[in-house]
Amino acid sequence: MPEDLRLRVAETEDLTASVRRFVLVDPAGAALPGYRSGAHVAVGTPAGHRRSYSLVEPGSRAPQRYVLCVRRDAAGRGGSVSMHDDVAVGDELTVSEPANAFPLRRAKRYLFIAGGIGITPVRSMVAELRARGGADVTVLYLTRRPEEAAFLDEFSADGSVVHHSALHGRLDLWPHLAEPDDDARVYCCGPTGLVEEVLALTAHWRPSRVHVEDFAGVDPLGGRREPFTAVWAPTGARVQVGADATLLAALGRAGIAVDASCASGTCGTCRLRLLAGEADHRDLVLTEAEREGFVMPCVSRARSRELVVAPVRVGGEPA
Repeated sequence: MPEDLRLRVAETEDLTASVRRFVLVDPAGAALPGYRSGAHVAVGTPAGHRRSYSLVEPGSRAPQRYVLCVRRDAAGRGGSVSMHDDVAVGDELTVSEPANAFPLRRAKRYLFIAGGIGITPVRSMVAELRARGGADVTVLYLTRRPEEAAFLDEFSADGSVVHHSALHGRLDLWPHLAEPDDDARVYCCGPTGLVEEVLALTAHWRPSRVHVEDFAGVDPLGGRREPFTAVWAPTGARVQVGADATLLAALGRAGIAVDASCASGTCGTCRLRLLAGEADHRDLVLTEAEREGFVMPCVSRARSRELVVAPVRVGGEPA
């Protein structure tokens, strides 16, 4: 696992009363690790949280900066509040290398559905596609009110459908999704309710054509839940994980401390090495390749009767 970066806050800008833009650079001016559009980074906040934020500019092999936007959520778990209240230009933050669980894939046509701050990864992908040319791109940008919409002028001017529910009611998505299209891809990012609606309305689509990302994170006790056994490789301890418990919580009750932050599968802090067994991956962090050797115990479970796990240290080797 790559070491975190230490980046300087070069610029901040309030896009709305609740959304702030942050520009992060290497203090020495070096180029940063590259990324593809749709990627995110995990940021350590001054208050000690670790939260994932999408990169809002198109992917680049050697970018000079990372740009992200954070919506202040006073009712959240504190990460966004710390970013707004505790971070100033000139400060340095711990930032992971980019990861991408929401990659932009090839298609002839694209339909992007963004709800609120879900516009952030969509912005990077749409900008790349429009610069590249050759594909039909439709954007539905759904917000409650105009004053809450980041990048409002940009998307209002480029032919996107910008819809404010407080003024016009909920937008009917069915006309956009009624006819499945194997030459198209649907990308949806936003609150849980919007993501669930889009998944329901695309149930007749080929699953490989529909891609979603939910900023609310993952319900760790949702879906199919079977008990299983976790084997802690360093000591051989066998830990029973009940249907009503997460792997992270079960390890904690057994006296096995695992660093964690978001507890919703979005930040990557609690990553463990997966040595044996088949995991039921539910996180929003690991790539397909990483899922062969790692698991996020805050939300993921087991498809096999046992999972053998170990802590991770710098370099990706078990401690």
